[in-house]
Amino acid sequence: MKTRAVRLHGVNDLRIEEFELPPIKDNEILAKVVTNSICMSDHKAAEQGAAHKRVPDDVAKNPIILGHEFCGEIVEVGKLWQDKFSAGDRFSIQPALNYKGSLDAPGYSYRWIGGNSQYIVIPSEVMEMDCLLPYRGDAFYLGSLSEPVSCIIGTYKAMYHTTGGSYVHDMGIVEGGNLAILAGVGPMGLGAIDYAIHNDVRRPGLVVVTDIDDARLKRAESLYTVQDAKKHGVKLVYLNTKDVPDATAALMDVTDGIGYDDVLVMAPVRALVEQADAILAKDGCLNFFAGPNKTDFSAALNFYNVHYAAHHLVGTSGGNTEDMRDSLALMEQGKINPVSMITHIGGMDAVPQAVIDLPNIPGGKKLIYVDIKLPLVAIDEFGARAGTDPLFKKLHELVTKNNGLWSPEAEKYLLANSPRY
Repeated sequence: MKTRAVRLHGVNDLRIEEFELPPIKDNEILAKVVTNSICMSDHKAAEQGAAHKRVPDDVAKNPIILGHEFCGEIVEVGKLWQDKFSAGDRFSIQPALNYKGSLDAPGYSYRWIGGNSQYIVIPSEVMEMDCLLPYRGDAFYLGSLSEPVSCIIGTYKAMYHTTGGSYVHDMGIVEGGNLAILAGVGPMGLGAIDYAIHNDVRRPGLVVVTDIDDARLKRAESLYTVQDAKKHGVKLVYLNTKDVPDATAALMDVTDGIGYDDVLVMAPVRALVEQADAILAKDGCLNFFAGPNKTDFSAALNFYNVHYAAHHLVGTSGGNTEDMRDSLALMEQGKINPVSMITHIGGMDAVPQAVIDLPNIPGGKKLIYVDIKLPLVAIDEFGARAGTDPLFKKLHELVTKNNGLWSPEAEKYLLANSPRY
């Protein structure tokens, strides 16, 4: 079968190419990809090429298909897996296979599987590691978001706390405790707010979300309201720290000087890490969620408090398969809705330049429908295009009805009415 895909050949060498997929073996599965969301990790893979830990050394000779946040439908199942999977099943994939200790992952390492391809061959190791996950939701884009949401779920699970005199770590945030999400209104920060309020495992009593951009904070507050958080037993506070003379003191004041049991740092900024350290309560846990590009990134920490106040430091860079299952289940049940992460829509033709320019494109997740022709367009620009393009006129109407957010109805209309390859 022929497919069209975005393939990485080397440093920032991304090409849209049509090529023949090999016939599937008895232990493989043929699938159609519908959506893939672009991740900053895609940008890093393109920026580094063969120097990236997950990208093969011979990528110039054997290019890989880029993209690891994808969702689609199974087309054909090899004999070995026919008792577990069927044609027509919707799926998402956990890309961190950890197969026999290897770093190889779909979207980084494979010739025949990646999110930016119309069709893919799913290799046996994906099924062997139980990383081909059924998705029963209505909208494909939520299946694509299950991977980034799983990273957020993993972050909450990685937090830990202790009891004096015991060496046992109590995993997870403090239930009913104080949580701060610093630089928390980017796409992953919004997901972290959603999960803090709506998860059914542990909820904090207080969530304080900071940023230095009023517009971004107001958008976050319109999506995750103080009133809704209160209904779920959470006090939610949004705080712009840009013009506050002493932001650390202001954050401490919200807790009456107690500090925060859990702090998530969502941007790789030294001052932000040091602020997070300064607001920790006794036995507080700081999670450095943001992945820095620089290998020498560092910040000062108060080791007096590490010793005498039992401060902890952790870092998470992804979720595991259990986290993805939790993510899919919460979305299927309607308990969380990470659609707020998505700010741009595009087709496959938009992928190469979007990946290369990603740090300079404002907004959140860039969602790609791989089988259609469409430039990358911000959702809040649909209205400006509505006067000259009937496709965007209808899409603008649909997202306006959904508080300016992408929706299952918008997805169905796009798939039915967009030009295809």
